[in-house]
Amino acid sequence: MDRTLCPLLVFLAVLATTFATDSDCVFRQFPDASSYVCECSANFCDTIEEYALNDGNFVVFTSGKRGYRLDKEEYPIRNFALPDDGITITVDKSRRYQSILGFGGSFTDSAALNLYNLSAPAQDNLLRAYFSEDGIEYTLGRVPMASCDFSTREYSYADTQDDFELETFALVEEDIVYKIPMIKRALQMSSRNVNLIGSAWSSPGWMKTNGAMKGGGRLYGLPGGQYYKTWALYFAKFLEAYQENEVEMWGLTGGNEPTAGLFPNYKWQCLFFSPSLQRDFIKRDLGPTLHERGHGDVKLLIMDDQRFLLPRWAQVVLEDAEAAAYVSGIGIHWYWDDIVDASRLNETHHAYPDYFMLATEACEGHLNREEEVILGSWERGEAYSYSIIEDLSNWVAGWIDWNLALDLIGGPNWVGNFVDSPIIVDAKNDVFYKQPMYYHLGHFSKFVVPGSLRVGSEADQDRRVEHIAFQLPDGNMALVVLNRKEFTFPLHIYDPDVGYLNAEIPSRSIQTFLWKSPTN
Repeated sequence: MDRTLCPLLVFLAVLATTFATDSDCVFRQFPDASSYVCECSANFCDTIEEYALNDGNFVVFTSGKRGYRLDKEEYPIRNFALPDDGITITVDKSRRYQSILGFGGSFTDSAALNLYNLSAPAQDNLLRAYFSEDGIEYTLGRVPMASCDFSTREYSYADTQDDFELETFALVEEDIVYKIPMIKRALQMSSRNVNLIGSAWSSPGWMKTNGAMKGGGRLYGLPGGQYYKTWALYFAKFLEAYQENEVEMWGLTGGNEPTAGLFPNYKWQCLFFSPSLQRDFIKRDLGPTLHERGHGDVKLLIMDDQRFLLPRWAQVVLEDAEAAAYVSGIGIHWYWDDIVDASRLNETHHAYPDYFMLATEACEGHLNREEEVILGSWERGEAYSYSIIEDLSNWVAGWIDWNLALDLIGGPNWVGNFVDSPIIVDAKNDVFYKQPMYYHLGHFSKFVVPGSLRVGSEADQDRRVEHIAFQLPDGNMALVVLNRKEFTFPLHIYDPDVGYLNAEIPSRSIQTFLWKSPTN
C-alpha cells in the first residue's frame, strides 16, 4: 500500500463517521488495505441517492480508491468541449449490439448462513443493499442445486441407492430454512424482476462411476440410459420443489464446471460432461424431460465453465439441431480469463448469434497465492469492473458474482476453499462490510437495467480508460468509465444528439454517466 494515503483514508473515515447523512458511507479502514469498506449495522447502512434526468443536465455517480462510494453529482450539458488535454469518448447509438439480461450474485448455503448470523435488522439492511431501490438492485441470482463447496456438508436431494424414480427426492434444511426464505425476502424487497438460475454441482454419488459426489466421475452408462433419465428427472423435481415453495426458476445450467469431473482428486462436488456428452444428454434426456413436465419455458444454459472451452463447446452442442432446440444460452466462468483472450466470446457470438452468453460465476481470492479475504481491496473491485466491461464488450449479456456474503475468512466452506465476496459479515459485532467489489458491481447493476442495449463508444486516446455505453429501455443513455491509472483526467463525453458532457474522472475510479436522450 502507498503509505502516503493512510492519513487521507483515516481522515475520510473520521469525517464520514462524524458527519454521515442518511445515505453516506461509514468508512472503515483495515490494515494494509489499499482502500476502505463501508460498514453497515442493524441501525445504519449507506444508500444510493435518487436521481432524475432533465434536458440540459447529466448525472454522474463516482466511486474511487481515495474517496467516494457511488456519490452523485449533476452538471450541465454543453455544446462544446472544454479546451484541455482530456479524453473524449464519442457515443454512437447507431451501432447496436446485445440486449442486457442483468447482474447479480449467488444464493449459496454459505451466503444464507452468514445472513442469518446477523440480527434481523442487519439482515434486512444486507438484503436491501443488494435488492432494494436503496441498493444496487440485482436482477439475477444463481442457486446451487443441493450442496456445493460453499456448504457446510455434502448432500443431495435423493441419497437412496437405485431410486431411479426419485420417490425419495426432497429438499433439505439448507433450502427450507435458509436459502428459500432468503430468496423470498430478496424478491419481496425488489421493485425489479429477479431471474433465478439453478446450477447442479453433482448428482447423488450412487449415480456416478466413482460412487461419490466429489472426486471426479461421470454418470453410469450413456445418454438415453437409466442414469441419465434419472438425472434429468432430478432437474425437473428441483424446479417443482422450489415452485411448491413459491420460488420460480428462470433458468438452469447443464451443470457447474463439468470439466472438473475429469480429475479424480477433485476436492469438492463435480460431475463430468464433455461437450458431446452434454449434447446427447440434452437432446435425449434433459430437454425432453423438462418439456414433458411443463418446464419448456425455462432457459437452459450449456457449458457453465471456463472461457477457454469456447467456441468448441458451443460448436459441438449447437450444431446439433435436436440439442440446440432446447438451448437458450451459454454460461461462462471467469477463472482463466487473464490468460484467455476475449476474442473467443466474440467468435462464439458471431457463430451462434441466437444464443445469449451469460457470465455465471466469478470471485476474487481463489488462487493459492492470494489472501482469501482482503477488506478494502480496490484492486479486486477493478478486476470485477474490468471483467464486466470486457465481457459485455464481447457480446456477453450479463454477469453473476459468486457468494452474496461470506464471513471474515471467506466461508464457511466444507473443503476450506475460502474466497472473497462483495459483502463480508462480521457476525460477532453484528455488522457487515461492503467491499469495493460491491460498488464496482453497483455501477452496472443499479443503472444498466435488463433490456438495455449496448451501443458504440470510442475514445480518442485508446487504452487510457475502459468504457462501455448503453441505451436504456426508456431511451435514455448510460456510460460506464473505469480509470485504472494513477492520474486524474479531464473527460468529455460527446453524444451528437445532445452535445458534450464535460467532467473529470479521478485517478483509480469508476463512474457511471446518465443523460436524457432527446428522442425520449
